[in-house]
Amino acid sequence: MHRYVTLYIGPVIIGILLAVLLLALFPEQIPNPFTPQESTTTTPPSEDRAFVSTVGSDRSPPKRPIPEITQAEPLSRDTGPVSYSHAVSTAAPAVVNIYSSRIVSRDDHPLRSDPFFEQFFNGDDATSQQRMLSSLGSGVIVSPDGYVLTNHHVINGADKIQVALRDGRESIAEVIGTDPESDLAVLRIPLDNLPVIKLSNSENTAVGDVALAIGNPFGVGQTVTMGIISATGRSHLGINAYEDFIQTDAAINPGNSGGALVNPNGALVGINTAIFSRSGGSQGIGFAIPANLAHSVLNELVTQGRVIRGWLGIEAQTLSRELAASFGLRNPQGMIIAGAIKGGPADKAGLQPGDVLLAVDGQPVLDARATMSNIAAIKPGTRLPVTIVRNGERQDLTLEVAERPIPNVPVEEPSGQNAEE
Repeated sequence: MHRYVTLYIGPVIIGILLAVLLLALFPEQIPNPFTPQESTTTTPPSEDRAFVSTVGSDRSPPKRPIPEITQAEPLSRDTGPVSYSHAVSTAAPAVVNIYSSRIVSRDDHPLRSDPFFEQFFNGDDATSQQRMLSSLGSGVIVSPDGYVLTNHHVINGADKIQVALRDGRESIAEVIGTDPESDLAVLRIPLDNLPVIKLSNSENTAVGDVALAIGNPFGVGQTVTMGIISATGRSHLGINAYEDFIQTDAAINPGNSGGALVNPNGALVGINTAIFSRSGGSQGIGFAIPANLAHSVLNELVTQGRVIRGWLGIEAQTLSRELAASFGLRNPQGMIIAGAIKGGPADKAGLQPGDVLLAVDGQPVLDARATMSNIAAIKPGTRLPVTIVRNGERQDLTLEVAERPIPNVPVEEPSGQNAEE
């Protein structure tokens, strides 16, 4: 028995001695139940250091000052209106419904248009019939004299235009003038005591402003929708020749064209014109012509009967980086003269297709569409210096700005009996 006890005591003593030795050499490995264990998470990476683990690191607070931050002011909910009924009651009476119609002729027999079968028809037979196509839109009364602003595409080609007011009155409208390149038109109605909308300075319109769209969508009657100004100065959309749109997410649908986009005070911000949509309905991307531009077109159409714009008689093409390199230019700055209309100012001054227009009146050409808009604002008859590159050489020329001819805009055929613009 004594022999078996001796066999077990030796290993136990050796184990105890080894444990004492390990504790003396590595005391930090002893867990302390009264001290929180350090976190094993890692600090987020910064631009000048890699991931660094905090295991076993010194947790004493670093000697850094308190970060300096900018405190935002408390959100004010007392200044904004809880209702926009005042703005609607101010602006809505001046927003009108516009019903336009035109008579078109079509052949009753489908074979009559074929040259071979036409010989079998008697020329005296009334085989063609007339039908009336109607469309609807909106407009805005902007003057006590009865002037109404609307879109050109709402009344384009119409034989008869009827305007209906919110108060129930109706009148046949006279077309004072149209401007297809800005998609604006001015009508006049012979009525007294007309409600008139006030025009705002659209240059003060800011992204985030509340906007109300008023019009006659789908012919259901006058409707008001609300959103905000999503963007200003929108261009390169391919809608009009001259574009400077206000973008809004206020719902704009077919029938709203020519209606009013107003601010919370009921003042006109823009004329609703177009939407971006894959379905035909509103998808939160609508465009309005700014009130300042509409006011300028209104004045010219009323006083001149047309909008007078400067014109050089050129067809411009954007200068890409690849094209710039082919012309020996370091930067894609300028625009390519794709064509010069015979007898136009550019042709008379010697501009040729393939020339690169670098500067107009000393101002560098940074955007082709913006440059064309700036040229349109120049008074006809003005002497205009330009800088071009031809065959790798810079040249300075002077052109005399002419008046831009009025374009012929074809009348679009509605797809159905009742087309809603």
